[in-house]
Amino acid sequence: MHKLQYEQMNGLSLAYIGDAIYELEVRQHLISLGLTKVNELQKRSKHYVSAKAHAALFELMGIDDVLTKTELIYFKRGRNAKSHTKAKNTDVITYRISTGVEALFGFLYLSQQQERVSELMTWIFNQVESGRTSE
Repeated sequence: MHKLQYEQMNGLSLAYIGDAIYELEVRQHLISLGLTKVNELQKRSKHYVSAKAHAALFELMGIDDVLTKTELIYFKRGRNAKSHTKAKNTDVITYRISTGVEALFGFLYLSQQQERVSELMTWIFNQVESGRTSE
């Protein structure tokens, strides 16, 4: 892969790639837990990949002071991007926070920070599985 100029990319482009990276990480994790039934995998993945899950996780990231200043800049680039798509099953604010989380992962992936992606994903898995994101 040639190096993409992530510094110049808009928030929605970062979110586009970040969504794929995040989804892949979650799928690998669920498979690693020994889950094999597709329906169960889909049901469990919603606890990680839905806009509501992203918003809950972002709130915990703030509480736990998980993100660096640079990571917050890229999160905000995604959150503040003007999207022309409508949020499905959620309000606009939650949807925008979700886009910010995806942009953050897009930035980390494109800046080749795989170790940081793994670190954040481990933190995310721990939050979801310990019940911290449950309403």
